[in-house]
Amino acid sequence: MWLCGCGKPLSVHYEWEGVHRDIRIEIEEENLWRYASVLPSNSTREKISLGEGWTPLLPIGNNVYVKNETVNPTGSFKDRGMAMAVTLAKAQNVKKICLPSAGNAGVSASAYCQAAGIDCFVFLPETIPEPFKKETGLYKSELVLSGQTISEAAQAMINQKDEDWFDISTLKEPFRVEGKKTLGYEIAEQLGWSLPDVVIYPTGGGTGLIGMWKAFKEMLGMGWISGPLPRMVAAQSDGCAPVVKAYQSQENTTSFWHKSNTIALGLNVPGPIGGYWILEILSESNGIAVTAQESSLEIKTKNFRKRTGIDASTEIGVVWSAYEELTEKKWITPGEKVVLFATGIERR
Repeated sequence: MWLCGCGKPLSVHYEWEGVHRDIRIEIEEENLWRYASVLPSNSTREKISLGEGWTPLLPIGNNVYVKNETVNPTGSFKDRGMAMAVTLAKAQNVKKICLPSAGNAGVSASAYCQAAGIDCFVFLPETIPEPFKKETGLYKSELVLSGQTISEAAQAMINQKDEDWFDISTLKEPFRVEGKKTLGYEIAEQLGWSLPDVVIYPTGGGTGLIGMWKAFKEMLGMGWISGPLPRMVAAQSDGCAPVVKAYQSQENTTSFWHKSNTIALGLNVPGPIGGYWILEILSESNGIAVTAQESSLEIKTKNFRKRTGIDASTEIGVVWSAYEELTEKKWITPGEKVVLFATGIERR
C-alpha cells in the first residue's frame, strides 16, 4: 500500500469504528502494543518491537503536562510509527525500505529495519548534524546525503529508487499514523480516560497530530471517552511555517515554503504532503497554528530543559514558545488542561 490514486495519503479504517464496546487494554504490555485491539490485526502476529510507547505524561504545574517521547528506544516519537510501519511491511514480505529524513526518522527506521531483517536506505540532507549520521550508521543502513532539506533529499531518493524499494516516507503509507495514534490512547488512559483541553504539537510532517486526532475520534465512537475533544495547536518555527501561513490565509492546503531554515530540524519540512489534512484537523478542533521566532528557539529550549530536567531537542522550544504566547493572549485560559510534546532527545 502506498498513496491513493488521487495522490493523497491513505487512512486505515476498521469495522469496529463507531460501535460501542468495552475498553480493551493489554495491561501487561507497557508499550504501544497494549492497544492491540485498535491496531491492524496483522501487526500483532509478528510484531517488530523494541519497547516503544507508554511514555510518561509528566505534570509540570498549572494543569500543564509534558508527554516525554525522549525515552523511546531510539530517543524519539518516530519509534511509534516505525514499529507499526515496519511490522506491516514485514507482514507484506517487503525486503527493502527507503525514506528521506530530517534526522530522527532515519535513525528509527534503521533500528526497526535491522530488527526485522529488512534492508534500509536513508536519504538525509547534507546539512544534517554528525550525530544523526553516526546513529543511523550504527544500524547498518545505506546512508545517502543530498540537498539542504528533507524535500531535496526526497527528490534524490526518487531519482535513485529501485523498483523493489518500499517508500516508508511520512504519509506515503498508512501505518506510521496507526503507530502514532497510540499517543492519543495513552494520553486518554493516563488522564483517567479523559482528554486535555489543548494539545500543542511541533508540526513538521504532522503524523503525530493526525494520529492523535484519529485516536480521539475512534475513542469517542467506541464510547471510551466523551467530548469535547481537545483544541489542537500546530506549532512551527518562522523559519519553516507552511501550515501557519496557510492557516492564517484561510487556505485549505499548504504551499511549498521556499528557503526553509530552522535549527528545529524535525520541523524543516517545507512541503508536507498531509498539509491539507493538518488544516482540516485545526478547523474541526477549533485549533490554531502558531509560529515561534527562530531567533528565540535556543533560549526557549534552555528554559524548558531547566524547568523540567528533560534534555529535549530544539523542537520543544517551538512548543514552549507557543504555550507561552497562547497563555499570554488568553487563548489558553487559566485552569485549562494542556499537553505539550517533547518529541525527541538532543543528539550530541
